[in-house]
Amino acid sequence: MSQYEGEPSPKDFVEVRLPAAGAYLSVLRTATAGLAARLDFTLDEIEDLRIAVDEACAILLQQAVPNAMLRCVFQLDDDALLVTVSAPTTDGRAPERDTFAWTVLSALAGQVESTVSDDRTVTISLHKERGAGPGQT
Repeated sequence: MSQYEGEPSPKDFVEVRLPAAGAYLSVLRTATAGLAARLDFTLDEIEDLRIAVDEACAILLQQAVPNAMLRCVFQLDDDALLVTVSAPTTDGRAPERDTFAWTVLSALAGQVESTVSDDRTVTISLHKERGAGPGQT
């Protein structure tokens, strides 16, 4: 299997695709906890990331296309975890940054960004460094 330019090596990332429905979010919470533990995150940091991933997914599920797939990519670094969740949406609207949900994301995950692609897929990226305090990258 060939490597695409700019793509992380297979050992550096995990990708999960599942139906964009709340019933499946426990899979992502478990994956988040396992991967963060692998990077020696503290129990508090692991729980913060679990909640942040859950909140990011909840934001996306509100506007996801019916029967769509939710894609979650975990990129592992020596002391950081980048979690990117995305889903095709009905209106292609970026999440509002002045909401309680966005405040929670920023407080728990450190650096938070969102993008919208031409096909109306909304992506939320969470970047958390091990040892960073709440809201820090």
